[in-house]
Amino acid sequence: MTTGTAPAPRTGLGRDVWKAATVVIVGATMSFLDSTIVNVALSALGTDFQAPLNTVQWVVTAYLLAVAAVIPVSGWAARRFGARRTYVAAVVLFTLGSALCAAAQDAGQLIAFRAVQGLGGGLIMPVGQMILARTAGPGNMSRVMATVGVPIVLAPVFGPFIGGLLLHYTDWRWIFLVNLPVGAAAVLCALCLLPADRPEAAPPLDVPGLAAISTGMAVLTYGLGSTDTGSLTVPLLCVAVGTALLVLFTIRTLTTAHPLFDVRLYRDRVFRAASLTTFFLSMGMYAGMVLMPLYFQDVRHEDPVATGMLLVPSSIGAAAATWLSGRTAERFGTGRTALAGAGLSLVAAVPFVFVGTDTSYALIGAAMTVSGFGAGLSVMPAMTSAFRSLDPQKISDASPQLSILQRLGGSLATAVLVTVLQRGLDGADGRPHDQASAFAVTFGWSLALAAVAALSAVLLARAQRRPAAPEPTR
Repeated sequence: MTTGTAPAPRTGLGRDVWKAATVVIVGATMSFLDSTIVNVALSALGTDFQAPLNTVQWVVTAYLLAVAAVIPVSGWAARRFGARRTYVAAVVLFTLGSALCAAAQDAGQLIAFRAVQGLGGGLIMPVGQMILARTAGPGNMSRVMATVGVPIVLAPVFGPFIGGLLLHYTDWRWIFLVNLPVGAAAVLCALCLLPADRPEAAPPLDVPGLAAISTGMAVLTYGLGSTDTGSLTVPLLCVAVGTALLVLFTIRTLTTAHPLFDVRLYRDRVFRAASLTTFFLSMGMYAGMVLMPLYFQDVRHEDPVATGMLLVPSSIGAAAATWLSGRTAERFGTGRTALAGAGLSLVAAVPFVFVGTDTSYALIGAAMTVSGFGAGLSVMPAMTSAFRSLDPQKISDASPQLSILQRLGGSLATAVLVTVLQRGLDGADGRPHDQASAFAVTFGWSLALAAVAALSAVLLARAQRRPAAPEPTR
């Protein structure tokens, strides 16, 4: 027998809801397409700027870290300045960052401008979801979010191919310039279709806490991604400083009156296991998104268009599994579904450890499809497990933490694995067989990440089978 309040009644979607959905879809499509297009361009960027991969990877990493840093601010900013105003400012900042990226003259400038782009991109989806929640009401949120989720699913499918076309017929600057008309359209849609909302009273922003977590994530990632510099003094110092800042952030959230979010949620073993699973699954997912385009272009010498097409099987697998994951989770449970997906990803990671200069594309395509299917089957159920383990009023604290873990996992995986790859490529000295071996070794690290993700999913499934312990009194 179930108890609780009855679900909110579902009514037809009115014009205001569709207007809001249109605005959010335009902005989300722009940001999600950009994140997948850039991965195909890393090899071209390294050639144009004459920079090694462990430098160019910061084009991806800086964006992810900026997104993670700004996520905790999204709710506060929407209340303090108004949701429409914040959304417009986010799109403008993303578009401005795109223009600056296109004008970059060296790798350092591009990395800095990608961080600017990430600050805008990190606000677009959270604030957009807030606008939809207010406009649609709880009874229609499932239908509306399913519609808005389309660009999230389709962007990885079409992004690499679009990026390949742009790189083939123009140059890498157009992967950023293409955002300018889309950004202008998104701003125009927001100003014309969204009603103006008044700012609300908001608690003080925990600026010291925000500075601690943002700087801590960046310094930690830099340290882990700089271990090939010869001396380990600076990398180890960065790791120590970054870790210390994250510890200080945790202490502050437990003692300040208005923390960015409540880290006490990790007392719940299901939430803790779901968060770990989300973190490690994201590491493996982002690692594949970065490594596979580099393998196709640097070892197999495919052009950008072919590279984009070769990446489609993984995206199709992910899209299909994401669509199925909700039904599967309802039937078998979110923990078991996440475990099944993580297991598939682990199995699919094995063939990549043996890639060479002439490995069958049929085998690679099949492994990528299974890997994508596993990722799509596991990520959302793991996050759903985290939400279902909490009281409804705590979800607003849980959502930004899971989003940050996703981006931090992607940042750390990209920085570390590209550093491992760069070390192998330096020793290969241009020999094709040794270059392929460098990728095989790096994929071995990805296999280890997939194993840890599967172990985390086992812990999640076991935690869900155990009865919940009573919440400690404060």
